[in-house]
Amino acid sequence: MTVLVLHHRGSLDGTPYGEWLADYDGDKLLIASRDHLALVAEQLPPDGEVFTRSFAVDGYETSGELEELALRLAEEYDIRYVIACQELDLQRAAQLREILGLPGQRTDTVRPFRDKVVMKQQVAAAGVPVAPYRTLESATELLGFVAEHGYPVVVKPRDSAGSVGLHILHSEQELDAYLAEGFDLYGPYQPNLIVEAFVPGSMCHVDGLVVDGKVVAAWPSQYQYTLASYATDTGPRLDLTLDLDDPLAHRLIEFTERSLDALGGPQEYAFHAEVFHTPEDELVLCEVACRTGGALIRDIVRTMFDFDPSAAWVRAQLGLPLPESVGAERALPRQMSGQLVLMKRPGRVLAVPEGEPPFPWVTKYQVFVSPGTVMRTAGFSADFLLTALVCGDDQAQCRERLAELEEWFLAGLELAEV
Repeated sequence: MTVLVLHHRGSLDGTPYGEWLADYDGDKLLIASRDHLALVAEQLPPDGEVFTRSFAVDGYETSGELEELALRLAEEYDIRYVIACQELDLQRAAQLREILGLPGQRTDTVRPFRDKVVMKQQVAAAGVPVAPYRTLESATELLGFVAEHGYPVVVKPRDSAGSVGLHILHSEQELDAYLAEGFDLYGPYQPNLIVEAFVPGSMCHVDGLVVDGKVVAAWPSQYQYTLASYATDTGPRLDLTLDLDDPLAHRLIEFTERSLDALGGPQEYAFHAEVFHTPEDELVLCEVACRTGGALIRDIVRTMFDFDPSAAWVRAQLGLPLPESVGAERALPRQMSGQLVLMKRPGRVLAVPEGEPPFPWVTKYQVFVSPGTVMRTAGFSADFLLTALVCGDDQAQCRERLAELEEWFLAGLELAEV
């Protein structure tokens, strides 16, 4: 019995499949992206150490080499499971399961989470509010939508992740510039675009886990910043969990469950839902992903519930025992959490604070640069200078601790202009 793991991006060290699958009785195979391993300065583990065999694929995203290799391995090994934790691997994993006749998520349950148009159609049919939208195949359709709904509007690929390809247009001048420079009918996202009316208010996210078709853990947090502002926002980007007695928290969970029911996900999956909370106190769905959220959201869930959602998701798919904190009854957070993100900004790094922060309530801390690094403007929503996580009794305490941590870090950061 063999399990095949697809690893598109991110650190293998930060995704410890060896620990997650330590009690799996069978061969373990890995196919990873050579380009993304190089980005995080990692190499494949030696065969037999973590995986029975490991492979790095060139052109992971654009070629069919991954599928060709997977099917070739299926002739040599008794592959029973295909595991994929990254957004852009979900559909490819589902297709391999269908070809090989394996259990797990199939393409019909991936598509509503990956295709934003199908997602909006299904949840709207179930009575879940979404922003007005239109698919785009020409500039005329975009101009017509703006004439009908006014500014701002949001243009994005219908299957993107991490805010890649997203544009918020606030004026006729910005629209003209986008049509002249960014709206390429023959580019990588066309005719794969949608336009949406901008929804004012704050963005909340609800993160959790589904096991055997049932939500076993879920709790909301609230971004204290605009997600799409990563390229220009050099201030603290805070993300705070909502308090146990906050009525909005329970409304968000109920709203997310209605959305998940409408999308009809698989029996086991982690989820990351983004929901607008408008000034009129209305909830509007932005989108839902059937995978763990990015940045430090895995660690936020682990801080609140005492289990790793990605590990539990992987183990549930293979029928392996789950942590004691994942029970039949839905869990409530045991403590609250807050996240601090600082984005890269132009400059040469002269110094960063030495060692770990001197605070016992910091549960995660990672600096992504070192002295000598030349930074540019952040190129995507995960192009971090710093990420950190704190725990606390409530949201107010988490906010205070994040401010103290930021002050400590910036006091030791030295940059020179480039």
